[in-house]
Amino acid sequence: MYSLTVILLSCLATALVVAILVYVLTTKHLKDKTTYMLDALEDNETNFRFNEDRLWGRGFNQALNRLHRLFDKERNNISEQERYYGQMLDHVRTGVIVLDQLHVNYCNQAARTLLGLHSFRNLNQLDDLYPNLGKTFASLSCNSEQRATFSTDRGERTITMAATEALIKGKTVKIVAFNDISSDIAENEELAWARLIRVLTHEIVNTITPISSLSDMLSQDIAAAQLSPDEPAYRQLDMQELASGLQTISTSAKGVIKFVNTYRNLTKVPVPVKTAFYLRDLVDRVLQLTAKQVAEVGAECSFVELTEDILLYADENQIAQILVNLVTNALQAEATKITITAMIDEADAVIIDVTNNGLAITPESQKQIFIPFFSTKPEGSGIGLSLSRQMMRQHNGTIHLARSNNQETVFTLIFR
Repeated sequence: MYSLTVILLSCLATALVVAILVYVLTTKHLKDKTTYMLDALEDNETNFRFNEDRLWGRGFNQALNRLHRLFDKERNNISEQERYYGQMLDHVRTGVIVLDQLHVNYCNQAARTLLGLHSFRNLNQLDDLYPNLGKTFASLSCNSEQRATFSTDRGERTITMAATEALIKGKTVKIVAFNDISSDIAENEELAWARLIRVLTHEIVNTITPISSLSDMLSQDIAAAQLSPDEPAYRQLDMQELASGLQTISTSAKGVIKFVNTYRNLTKVPVPVKTAFYLRDLVDRVLQLTAKQVAEVGAECSFVELTEDILLYADENQIAQILVNLVTNALQAEATKITITAMIDEADAVIIDVTNNGLAITPESQKQIFIPFFSTKPEGSGIGLSLSRQMMRQHNGTIHLARSNNQETVFTLIFR
């Protein structure tokens, strides 16, 4: 009996050892297969398949092969999506490049066409062709827009660029989109020149025509008086009429000179001398400068600072000139209430609104108020708003008419 028990225990121990050995070997075998598959997939090696004919390990091999098929299917789907988006980006007019520092990870067809490159792998390629253009791309900050101009065999080209960041494969890259706006700029310049020439010719012809007509008339009178001083049939020269005619000619000529000098001033806006100052101090100065005009018509002008202690870095005199001009225009439009509002927006830009309740600007005039010499006032020079826009551009800012209706007219200044 004792020997039988020993034999049974010995058999059980042997079976346990064998089971453990089989488990260890099987586990190692399965682990090796799994590791092999993962290493192969990590190296983009997919040309493998585990044997499903043998009875031993068939189920596990089938499972691994299924995972392999699922991985291949997902990878093919991703490749198809990449091809789809790549083809889509190659058919848009916007240039798109993906930058990893100076290296170009991706570049669509429009980008290569706009930049005149057959292949684009590094920003240094741009600097070799167009000085500093590669540096402009590299220094472009995210969530901002910037313009760049460069010369090609087909002439000067201007592009506008915008950038954003993205995380791809654990790396932060910069995606830059850019468009060619050369034709738009040329078209706008042609329209601006056409409008300017129309205004210039209108002003000059209106002034020169009476001078020419009056000069001809006086010349005829003098000639008639000299040829036939005693003939009663001829009109004798009237010295008082001559003096009046010469005075009219002189006044008209001075008007032309004033007009030309005004145009000269418009084309020579001084470079701003920028200093840091508090906006409230500047507006207080503007309110003092316009206080008499405001009081004479019984209006009121106030300042509302939505963000406290706004600090502006600009030419104080030029910005004061712009604000005084807007207040004066509002008073001439019969405004009784003028409000200057200032704030700093989420992008750290200083926004100044000048609001008045005067007569609305007509839709036709709204399109032309920034054109030099255009004025809705009989005595207006038509350069105030045009000068203001030039000054704002020299400050890397903008001025525009936000709205004008029966309730209010709002001009907005933006300092970025």
